[in-house]
Amino acid sequence: MGLPMNQKRREFLQTTALGLTALAPLTSGAGKQGRKTWIDIGSRRELFVDDFLIERFEGKAETRLHHPIPREIAIVHDAPWEGTSSGYHTVFQDGDLYRMYYRGSQLEVKDGRLITNRHKTVYCYAESRDGIVWTKPALGRFEFNGSKQNNIVWDGVGTHNFTPFKDLRPNCPAEALYKGLGGLRGEGGLFAFKSPDGIHWSLMSDTPVITNGAFDSQNLAFWDPTLGKYRAYWRTFTQGTTTEKIWKPAGHRAIRTGSSSDFLNWGDEADLTYEDSPDEHLYTNQVKPYYRAPHILIGFPVRYIERGWSDSMRALPEREHREMRAEANLRYGTAITEALLMASRDGVRFKRWNEAFLRPGIERQDTWNYSQQFTAWHVVETKSELKGAPNELSLYAKEGGWTGTSCAMRRYTLRLDGFVSVSAPMSGGVLATKPLTFSGRELRLNFATSAAGSIRVALRRPDGSPIPGYSMADCNEVFGDTLDRAVTWKSGSDAGRLAGEPVRLHFQLKDADLYAFQFVD
Repeated sequence: MGLPMNQKRREFLQTTALGLTALAPLTSGAGKQGRKTWIDIGSRRELFVDDFLIERFEGKAETRLHHPIPREIAIVHDAPWEGTSSGYHTVFQDGDLYRMYYRGSQLEVKDGRLITNRHKTVYCYAESRDGIVWTKPALGRFEFNGSKQNNIVWDGVGTHNFTPFKDLRPNCPAEALYKGLGGLRGEGGLFAFKSPDGIHWSLMSDTPVITNGAFDSQNLAFWDPTLGKYRAYWRTFTQGTTTEKIWKPAGHRAIRTGSSSDFLNWGDEADLTYEDSPDEHLYTNQVKPYYRAPHILIGFPVRYIERGWSDSMRALPEREHREMRAEANLRYGTAITEALLMASRDGVRFKRWNEAFLRPGIERQDTWNYSQQFTAWHVVETKSELKGAPNELSLYAKEGGWTGTSCAMRRYTLRLDGFVSVSAPMSGGVLATKPLTFSGRELRLNFATSAAGSIRVALRRPDGSPIPGYSMADCNEVFGDTLDRAVTWKSGSDAGRLAGEPVRLHFQLKDADLYAFQFVD
């Protein structure tokens, strides 16, 4: 018999410098032979994007992957300098402003050849006040075809995949409040960038700071408050050689991570691993701490699959364009992409959902092609279109491009924390957590039920025995559809006397979805 999953995970963290630092102290308490036997969640918001807290299911309860809802086209890349191959988008909220960065480049197929040098590659900038309506400001920074009336924000090394972020490190110098990575193997690797305002950029070093990788993807970095260091995620291949002078990749497109204290000197490199997932090509990674639960890293990697010619492939939209692209290389015409969901607490070992998070969708123009659903890095919070409804998550994914048409980014929405739920039908089911300790007085839920559905919660001892006053029979039914509702028992909502003591939570669901829970004061 193998080790229990939580023990396996602890031993894994003890051998992984990134994970060990990132998660301490998520587990505490001693059992037999001094082994830790429960998890300290404190007052953190906990999601169900992995099985870290799940002990078992009873009845018909299960975890369920949810899918973003397509909304409007957020931005069209139709300017001459943006070209037909705009991509590798970055989106983040910066106070009252939403910022978007993306590559402008041209791809064409002519006489069976791929043409990439019709004009130089640049990086562009757009902004929004609500995350819904976007504008392209005339920055006057760089010249294109004799004019600086454009939204080009960077023109130099790293323009294939320049990926900025706002540095959240405490006491970050004002001149480097914004940072980024960008570069290719032909440029020697990934270069570090800094900016005081997100518009005026300069190199932090004349030489690349990360050199061990393939880099032909969107490579990124950020300040991780849980780890207390910068993290980076970049493209590798599982086999072959991908150096500055030799390009012979083999195996699968994969992801590597590393950490740094100063953004210039990187170490602790490790290749990502996955639980119960097959070897697949992952084109991008889009990993970042989820802002409502920053101890959990969430990524939207793009799954890349070459399906070759078949009756179904020929029946997909824009067959003529597909055949044109395939004349240059079969994969340009018959590869398909879509976005997945993955999550991690140590930054190296991920739970990857094997079902698509963002499918290509209903067949229509500019869909079911190579580079569709390349998702911008990362989600942002926006207002709902429904009057009186709470804010929701917006993410943006690519459509179109390649053969003379402009490409665009479509906005998608999801409820806050709504990636995965614990779900059960009307016949009911129960989620039992592993033993845990918490801080706070009230247990609050992000959930949705039907009019007839409900959720009840029981707090039990680690051995499963009931705690008087907090049994399932003592719990009042919780029903509705809200991001934040307190659980009450016959004595009220106060569970503070159990704070710091190991307990198990039992969630009983009927025609309900539970997205997240949190203990608060």
